[in-house]
Amino acid sequence: MHKIVRALMFAAVVGATAISSVPAQRLETLTDSAKQERWAVENELASLAIIERKVMIPMRDGIRIQADIYRPKDTARKYPTIWVRTPYNFNFWDVANGVPRDMTAALTAVKHGYAFIEMQERGQFFAEGEWDVLGAPLSDGDDEVNWMTKQPWSNGKVGTTGCSSTAEWQLGVVALNNPGYAAFNAQGFGCGVGRIGPYYEQGNWYRGGAFMMYNLTWFYGNQKPQRPTFPANISQEDLIRLSKSWDLAAHNPPVDWSKAYWILPLQDIIKAVGGPKGVFADGMPVATGGRMIQRTPNDPAWYKGPRSPPVVTSLDRFNCMLSATVG
Repeated sequence: MHKIVRALMFAAVVGATAISSVPAQRLETLTDSAKQERWAVENELASLAIIERKVMIPMRDGIRIQADIYRPKDTARKYPTIWVRTPYNFNFWDVANGVPRDMTAALTAVKHGYAFIEMQERGQFFAEGEWDVLGAPLSDGDDEVNWMTKQPWSNGKVGTTGCSSTAEWQLGVVALNNPGYAAFNAQGFGCGVGRIGPYYEQGNWYRGGAFMMYNLTWFYGNQKPQRPTFPANISQEDLIRLSKSWDLAAHNPPVDWSKAYWILPLQDIIKAVGGPKGVFADGMPVATGGRMIQRTPNDPAWYKGPRSPPVVTSLDRFNCMLSATVG
């Protein structure tokens, strides 16, 4: 047991460096040599891994979450899983450049004997449902671990890695004490912490009772309940094919935030700059109800989401020091 957990923790540390967390794809023009490198990694991955992309995983309420799965081709063995769940765009195809995305993370994991799964948060890109910040509801994380550990190729153990929005949800899900969740590497997870001692900062939303303005730019680019989606009955084959043309990413107009920050009231800023509706200022059909900017620091709505996890009853099964989880 401890050998498996140590191995997963090593994989999570690898995830913090060579594998890293999944960033949002940026629009950039690649050189010919960079495109060739992308294809070289993709081809090597295909030679070593069983690749399953645009897999739709059902949650307990019927909502389906999209995942890409990469695992070693040797089917005689069972493998631990490195799991990266994110609100950001990890579409396997770089639509802007017409080549695969950089798949070094998956390749590195497979070479080290791990399955590697990238998974979308509910309500983002190819995943169904309504999005709320930090990957709510917590039950999704529990269902996802159960699904992964029950796959015929799994050894029953999952470890997570990621930074910021790819890490903050980990604290709530690990607190559910799912036995298949064997290791976690949560880097830069401050926005996942609701209260520190007597201070209700709600994940760096407030500092000394004042709203932290940088949150505006993040929500401007990442909340998108009004978004294009594919039909629920579309085939996996069609999703893979069509995702080479549409990755469902938003491309919002640039904003001069040095001026936008002066707009009052705060709750109107995203609307005033032409941004999308969402949980920042609007009522939404999620457990917290949205309207984050209208909440006081100790508003009960904060604790209807991922900042209200069950208490971790024991960390004995995690063969790591707590400091190892902060990156």
